[in-house]
Amino acid sequence: MNPLRLLILLVIPIVSPSLAELPDAAIDGVWLSGDGDGWIEVTRDGEDLLGSVLGSPNDDPTRARTDVNNPEPSLRNRPLLGLNIFSGFSYDGGGRWSGGTIYDPNSGKTYKCIVTLLDADTLSVRGYIGIALIGRTETWTRRASD
Repeated sequence: MNPLRLLILLVIPIVSPSLAELPDAAIDGVWLSGDGDGWIEVTRDGEDLLGSVLGSPNDDPTRARTDVNNPEPSLRNRPLLGLNIFSGFSYDGGGRWSGGTIYDPNSGKTYKCIVTLLDADTLSVRGYIGIALIGRTETWTRRASD
């Protein structure tokens, strides 16, 4: 057998099913942030992504959390519930969105961001300052009921 043909036969099962087989809509759903502190509903608006805060598994349901760490004093009383933390993304194809920013309500900082759908239940969210090499990646997991 031709060595190239043998290589192809060995590689095809490894890459299938591939990310390319997932529809772009596969990113839509509710995700638990990497630190386990926030439920984020991710939806698409055209090619842009929206990421709305739905709450936290650690929240006291009798107490509404506000954006207390926001650098803008006038925004510190706004509720976190429903806050969109994503902005300005463009779809690159292959389950990857870039060129956007993510707001971290825990620190009050906004970072450049790349979001990549790794598989149907795993999302890679990389926040960075300047260049993507200098930053932090979180792995978000889809809520089981989605």
